[in-house]
Amino acid sequence: MEQEPEKKEVEVVEEIEVKKEETVVPAKEGKKWQCKLTKLFKNCKLMQGCKLAECCKNGKGKWKMMVAGLILLLIVAGGFLFARQYKKNNIGVAGARAKVEQFIKENTPQNGAGIVVKEVVKENGLYKVTIDANKQEIVAYVTGDGSKFFPNAIELNAKKEEAAKEQQATPEKAEAEQKAEVPTVDLFVMSYCPYGLQMERGVLPAVAALGSKIKFNLKFVSYTLHGQKEVDENVNQYCIEKTQPAKLASYLQCFWKDSKGTSATCVKTTGVNPAQLATCVADTNKQFSPTEKAFDLNKEETVKFGVQGSPTLVVNGTTLASGRDSVSVLKAICSGFATQPKECQAKLSATAPVAGFDDQAAASAGGSAPAASCATPQ
Repeated sequence: MEQEPEKKEVEVVEEIEVKKEETVVPAKEGKKWQCKLTKLFKNCKLMQGCKLAECCKNGKGKWKMMVAGLILLLIVAGGFLFARQYKKNNIGVAGARAKVEQFIKENTPQNGAGIVVKEVVKENGLYKVTIDANKQEIVAYVTGDGSKFFPNAIELNAKKEEAAKEQQATPEKAEAEQKAEVPTVDLFVMSYCPYGLQMERGVLPAVAALGSKIKFNLKFVSYTLHGQKEVDENVNQYCIEKTQPAKLASYLQCFWKDSKGTSATCVKTTGVNPAQLATCVADTNKQFSPTEKAFDLNKEETVKFGVQGSPTLVVNGTTLASGRDSVSVLKAICSGFATQPKECQAKLSATAPVAGFDDQAAASAGGSAPAASCATPQ
């Protein structure tokens, strides 16, 4: 008597299992192949409402099942082939390093002397490359297949305010749109940006040749990329120009020669008044509270001209594209004169300066320096 309930329970379970099988097995023999996809579709969840078991049972839906099955197989096969092709085309960390080193050797002065690839890591499907350019750290990126190399990354997830700022960037032009008897020349840089230093080497001889016939201003991008030392040095140069402008050119020429920071030495050797400089630095820091992410000493102009990186050359309010040799810079500046003076014909160097703190001219002339810049705040 005690074993009877157990037998009934087993029989009920067996009956349920049989009924479940009947819902997925076709009634007619010879139609079994129509339902072989039931396991793939898992009760028709991929068929959007089609009752697969019912279709099989009634001998219907043959072509729908075949097409759906074919599509599924194509998707799986396509994904497999794509993965194999992607793996085949991806050059890997070692390949990315080799590509960048070759690019540097072929496209920089002196076959890339002083420029070293420090690190290559995979990041978000790209290869992030850290480069030491004459003791200045630069971050660049290479695509997975090694076909594209770009020195800056644009943050697509930036806040709306940052995106709007990007849209304000002014496209560069070949010559100044506005003419003036005394053109205003603004050069925006970061004090430790190797490309900013490169442009300064090209600009200063042109500024010296034109003298009082132009108004030259050294200004600063609204953020920095080279640490607190750049914040401090930007303020130093800002104050030298503000309090002792006649000393700026000689100070910059001294500063270029040593990347370890020679502000104190250069102040002494170039005759900058240290007391005036210290007072100005203290007042400037108090007024603007500059940081690496917000260096707002020239904020109004950077917004007005859409300045996004170092260097940026602006003549009479027009952002100009210019080579970084002195001949090209002189031509760009002189495009801002209403009537060009004879100084615009000055014989200057057509050799593109090197980037960084190495005060040595490039081996080859030609007037077209690399257009790389320090840009995109991190």
